[in-house]
Amino acid sequence: MNAISCRAVCKVFGEGATRVTALDDVSLDVAAGEFITFVGASGCGKSTLLRLIAGLETQTSGVIEATGVPVVAPGADRAMVFQDYSLYPWLTVTGNIKFSRQLAAHTRDRTSADVEAALGRADTLLQVMGLSHAANAYPSQLSGGMQQRVAIARALMTRPRILLMDEPFGALDAQTREVMHDLILHVSALEGCTLIFVTHDVEEAIYLGRRVVLMAPRPGRIDSIYDVPLPSERKLAMKYSPEFLALRFQILERIRETAGMRTDLDLLQRLSQLPVTT
Repeated sequence: MNAISCRAVCKVFGEGATRVTALDDVSLDVAAGEFITFVGASGCGKSTLLRLIAGLETQTSGVIEATGVPVVAPGADRAMVFQDYSLYPWLTVTGNIKFSRQLAAHTRDRTSADVEAALGRADTLLQVMGLSHAANAYPSQLSGGMQQRVAIARALMTRPRILLMDEPFGALDAQTREVMHDLILHVSALEGCTLIFVTHDVEEAIYLGRRVVLMAPRPGRIDSIYDVPLPSERKLAMKYSPEFLALRFQILERIRETAGMRTDLDLLQRLSQLPVTT
């Protein structure tokens, strides 16, 4: 069974003159346990598709299934990590991580076994994420990278089958991003969950994903899908391999083409010759 199945998915915002087709006829299968990444120019519908899969938005037409069940709302089988961390400032690191498990517990009678399991799961995630020393700290006391690790741990707290990540490392510096790349690959292998990752960074998409889905804008649609010719266990040195560099160039060129971003040298020359007025 596929973890995610999209069939002829369309999403339209607005009506009449303000009508915008954000997604048009998107069909895609994501296998259970697969790590797939999405790239494309701004406005191509990457984040919109992720929100539809999460159940945070409803498609205008088409069908989306998660583990064989139609998606009509958010569910415990899916968890999402956003770029802006979205931590609760009044809770400690441990409190933030346990929050989703505690929320779920309110829908049923809590037992001592539930509490013990939650504490054990939270403690394990603190260790895996390298946050044990900051268990009692508050978000304002953490760096951006540490806050994002808390957000990922919170998303994993309920053991979701599907983890959705919307540009989660976009605000981090280059060094921290590399650490986070290896961390999320480790967590993905450890948890065995299906991971769908949206990014603007083509290098990041290739390094993390088994497949890279390139989306094109106006309207948002899947343009092409690339299999990543790298071993399952990723290492930093792979970014300099001929296979990696060739695929990076191919995807970047296709993004430029789909977004109409070809450089007009004559136009640039004319621009440089225009007088500057004050």
